[in-house]
Amino acid sequence: MKPLVSFICAAVLFCITAAPPATAQASDWHQIKVAPLPPFHPQEPKRIKLPNGLVIFLQEDHELPLIDGSIRIRGGSRSEPADKVGMLEIYGEVWRTGGTKSQTGDQLDDYLEIRAAKVETGGNQDSTTIGWSCLKADFDDVFKVLNDLLRAPEFREQKVDLAQRELFDAISRRNDDVGGIAARESTKLAYGPQSPYARVAEYKTVAAVTRQDLLDWHHAHLHPNNIILGVAGDFDSAAMEAKLRQSFGSWPAGPAIEKPEIKFQPAKPGYYLIPKEDVNQSNIRMVTLGIQRNNPDYYAAQVFNEAFGGGFSSRLFQTIRTKKGLAYGVGGGIGSAFDHPGILRLSMGTKSQTTVESIQALYDEVDRLAKQPIGDEEIQRAKDSILNSFVFNFDSPEKVLRERMAYEFYGYPADFLEQYRAGVEKVAKADVARVAAKYLHKDQLAVLVVGNTSDFDKPLVSLGPVTNVDISIPPPPSEAQEPAAKPAVKPAQ
Repeated sequence: MKPLVSFICAAVLFCITAAPPATAQASDWHQIKVAPLPPFHPQEPKRIKLPNGLVIFLQEDHELPLIDGSIRIRGGSRSEPADKVGMLEIYGEVWRTGGTKSQTGDQLDDYLEIRAAKVETGGNQDSTTIGWSCLKADFDDVFKVLNDLLRAPEFREQKVDLAQRELFDAISRRNDDVGGIAARESTKLAYGPQSPYARVAEYKTVAAVTRQDLLDWHHAHLHPNNIILGVAGDFDSAAMEAKLRQSFGSWPAGPAIEKPEIKFQPAKPGYYLIPKEDVNQSNIRMVTLGIQRNNPDYYAAQVFNEAFGGGFSSRLFQTIRTKKGLAYGVGGGIGSAFDHPGILRLSMGTKSQTTVESIQALYDEVDRLAKQPIGDEEIQRAKDSILNSFVFNFDSPEKVLRERMAYEFYGYPADFLEQYRAGVEKVAKADVARVAAKYLHKDQLAVLVVGNTSDFDKPLVSLGPVTNVDISIPPPPSEAQEPAAKPAVKPAQ
């Protein structure tokens, strides 16, 4: 026998004879002991408030030589004029692409690219943002760009024109995707079609936006007392604080931006139809108003959502998809948002031939909640799913920083993150039954169906009166009404 082969055989024989006896394996997974989750104490960022009202969060993370940051400014699309919907989307793009007084956006691209850095701007319903990411060694160079964009953005006309054309293109294609149609139109049903949370940009409203509108918005909102700034990465907090105080400390405060008063006008309960002849399945949405996250029922609603419609083990999935085979996807629950009601939404996709049957199956599951409430095993499984995945949402100092900034922005307690886990753990069976009975009523739901009516198993009207929803796209303004040098844009067919 060759020496190498002899050595291998001897090693294998030793491992076999020296190995300890195998431990007995559990015959049932219920016998496996699961250790309790360890305490959750994320690394808290340092909070600083300057005399001018600017709030700073600093989160040191020395794992990599990077410094990332973001600035959130109060005021977003829910405050834009109704006749200029789309303005904040244009603003969020052109703020960066339009460059500064000293450099064009294209020049900034080159400047940042050679440093493997980025500076990006954007906006959403309640705020606009500017953020950056760079190597530690390049922070001073990138911070200079950020400061210039904050203080002296140019919003160059040609970039405004380009952003408008991109929005025109998006408008022309917005009815191409059935899922997008269902999401958009069900949001209108939940909040009201003219709600700032539901309205959509049209050719006319986009064409009405001017460069001066963007400049006026910037000057009205860019004040330190409307800003929350967060920095995470490889830096010394004392040195970073000194730099930020030097840069922003003398910036005078301006008028505070107040939250707009928005009233909701949900659609009447009933059935709403969008005929779509070029599809072979139906998208179904059942909606009404949900709750805010500061609602005492928030934690119970989270557990209910997971158990009822949150994943592969949820009731809706197990019954409607697995047992009945009616759905490609099904789920939903009591939606929530930070400072306004979310949307209670049940969603489902099914083949055209089982449309009405699927709606009735969803109704049956809602009715079953009263006869057969969510049980202890379902609740425990839902809690385990929420809590075991919870840590992965905040598994880095930067994620914790962004969450902490959100709490500051919406006026939530600083320890809301820790409260979440404790709140979920305390939810009892009676709490879940109570929120289900309080918020989910099938006779209060607006039911939207997007599908090919000729293939339905039964006419939708067999369930009750049906309102057709018009999703046609209003035509663009005439050449004379459009900004200079813009070709006429054809509406979607």
